[in-house]
Amino acid sequence: MTNNKDVVLTKSLLLLIAFSVASTVSNLYYNQPLLPNMGLTMGISDIYLGYIPAASQLGYAAAILFISPLGDTMNRKVLIGYLSITLTLGLFSIYLAPNFITLILATFVVGLSANITQQLIPLVASLSNKEEKGKNIATVMVGLTVGILLSRTISGSIAQYFSWESVFLFAAFMAILIGLLLSKILPDNKPSVTLSYGKLLVSMLQLIKIHPLLRQSASTGFLWFAAFNALWATLAIHLMGDKFSYTVQEAGFFGFLGLAGIFGAKLSGKLINKMGANRLITIALSFILLGFFIMFIFPNSLWALILGILLVDLGVFGAQIPNQHRVFSIDPKAQSRLNAVYMLFYYLGAALGSTIGVKIMGYYSWEGLSLFAMVLTFIAITYHIKAK
Repeated sequence: MTNNKDVVLTKSLLLLIAFSVASTVSNLYYNQPLLPNMGLTMGISDIYLGYIPAASQLGYAAAILFISPLGDTMNRKVLIGYLSITLTLGLFSIYLAPNFITLILATFVVGLSANITQQLIPLVASLSNKEEKGKNIATVMVGLTVGILLSRTISGSIAQYFSWESVFLFAAFMAILIGLLLSKILPDNKPSVTLSYGKLLVSMLQLIKIHPLLRQSASTGFLWFAAFNALWATLAIHLMGDKFSYTVQEAGFFGFLGLAGIFGAKLSGKLINKMGANRLITIALSFILLGFFIMFIFPNSLWALILGILLVDLGVFGAQIPNQHRVFSIDPKAQSRLNAVYMLFYYLGAALGSTIGVKIMGYYSWEGLSLFAMVLTFIAITYHIKAK
C-alpha cells in the first residue's frame, strides 16, 4: 500500500475522478423531474412526493456520518468497491420496486451508496499540493456540478421516450462501469489515522466543538443547500402544472440552466487566493438571494424563472468551492472527517429543503416556495457576515 505523497495526481486520474463524481452524484437527483410521473404510476399524492428525493438525501447524509469517516482509517479504494456494489443493487431495486415503501427504502440505499463521491473528494485533496489544491478541488466540484444539474436533463429525456423506471436501469449500468474503472485505476492509499470506529465517530463531534470555522461553514452550507433543493425538487411540479404545462423532458431540459454553476465553481477556484474565501461566499450568497427574489416577484414569467435559476446555481456552486476549501484547510490529517461533518449538514439541509419545499409548493404555490428559499438564504448570508 502506498502513501498518498507517493502518488502523482495526473490530469487523467483527476478527470476520471471528476467523471466518477458526476456519474455517482447524479443518482441523488435523477428522481426530481420524475416526481409527477412517479406519483401518477404509483398512486402517490403530491404532498408525499417530497419523501422520494428526501430519502436519497437522508441516505447520503447517513453515509456521510457513518461511512465517510472510514476514509481516514481504511483503504479508500476498497471502500469505494463495496459502495459500488450496493449502489448497483439499490438502483436495480428502484427499477423493480413494486410499491412506495420499497421505492423509498431502495432510494435510501442509493443515497447511502453514493458516498463514493465523499471518498473521492477528500482523496483529491490529500493527493494535491497546497498550490494546486484549490484548482483540483474546483475541477472535481465541476464534475459534481455537472452530475447534479445534467442528471435532471438525462432522466427527463429517458423518461419521455421510455419510462421513469428505465432511468434507474440506465443508472445501474453506469454504476457498474464506474465501479470497474475505479477499481482498476484508483491508487491504494495508506490511512493517516489509527482509531477504532467508535472513537472515529466521537472525534467528529470533537472537531465540531474545537473548530468554529467548521461550525460556520457547515451551518451556512445547510441553509443555502436547503434553499437550492427546495427549488429543484419543486421545479418539475411547477413546470408541468397549469401555468406552463411542459412535458417531463422539457422540464428536464431546465437542468442545462444549472450549468451556470460550472462557471461559478471554476471562477471561485481561480479567485480564492486573490479575494479570500469569506468575501467570495458573501458575493455568491447575494446572487442566490437575488435569484429567488426575482422568481418571487415574477412567479409566472418564464424569463424571470430562467434568470432566477441561473443566479441561484451560479451562487450555490460559487459559494461551495471557497466554503469547502477552507474546511479542508483546517486539519490535513482529518480531511475525511471534516468533510463528513460539513457534508452531513449540507445534505441534511437538502433533505429538509426537498421535503418542506414540496409541501409549501402544494399549499402556497411557486410564490410561497420562492419566499421560503429567500428566507433560508437571507439567514445564511446574515449568519456568514456576522461570523466572519
